[in-house]
Amino acid sequence: MRKIVILDGYALNSGDMSWKGFEEQGEVTVYERSAGDEVLQRIGDAEIVLTNKTVLSADILKASPALKYIGVLATGYNIVDVAAAKDRGIIVTNVPGYSTDSVAQTVFALLLEICLHTGDHNNAVHAGRWISCKDFSFRDFPLLDLAGKTLGIIGLGTIGKAVARIAKAFGMEPIAHSRSQEGKASQAACCDAAYVSLDELLARSDVITLHCSANPSTIGMINKETIAKMKDGVILINTARGTIVVEEDLAAALNSGKIYAAGLDVISEEPMKAGNPLLTAKNCIITPHFAWATQNSRKRCMEIAAANIRAFINGKPINVI
Repeated sequence: MRKIVILDGYALNSGDMSWKGFEEQGEVTVYERSAGDEVLQRIGDAEIVLTNKTVLSADILKASPALKYIGVLATGYNIVDVAAAKDRGIIVTNVPGYSTDSVAQTVFALLLEICLHTGDHNNAVHAGRWISCKDFSFRDFPLLDLAGKTLGIIGLGTIGKAVARIAKAFGMEPIAHSRSQEGKASQAACCDAAYVSLDELLARSDVITLHCSANPSTIGMINKETIAKMKDGVILINTARGTIVVEEDLAAALNSGKIYAAGLDVISEEPMKAGNPLLTAKNCIITPHFAWATQNSRKRCMEIAAANIRAFINGKPINVI
């Protein structure tokens, strides 16, 4: 029976779902987490290894001669040395598209919290402020409408397109910049957004939301130079990758008021470190990289990952990186 090792299963399945789809295909060992010095021993002679965020380097692959398949339990796969895997004939797959709805929903959860401060007002009511209020209504922050505002989407993959559709429902005007459209006609229609140059997006947008992958052309994209090109009082949302943003520059822009507020679900180093400048920045909402993690989303991830293994075993691998 094939040995299947899951190196860090807790983030995906903390006990509220079943590994049955994997257990039907082999002898499964699930570790909640694996430290770097535990990985080799835990892989052992397993043919199939699954990882979410545990790094599989070239050295680990070289020292795991039985390994034939790596399944990434996520869409991003930078934790695997894909080139080394290819050299050794190891199939690497990922799980695309499973979290589109969940992440798009989180974009607007962050944005609506910035615009309405629902949580702050709820806390104030429960603290007795409304009971003691002389008026029928009170507000502690400016309340902002989304209707009529321009939403700039950087990266127009499946999540960016879902965000554009939702933005239209709120009465926003979505515009987008995508590397795949560079050099093509400006304002080319796509779904619910119009393509523009990056400089035009930065200059026109009232809200900017990031949906591009982290790669050499996007790491550090949001920095003091690009922030200077933005409207005063812009709102920034990031549910993509933390390294796209230079955090010191974002914190400075928040503290100066150049950027009105930020809603972030990702940070450059996760878990977050105590000294991160965004922790003390003004008007900065931070959630713990949970945009992907609704139960429906995690269930889809598990189902697709199990289907990836099944296809590999049947000699017809799918979702190969």
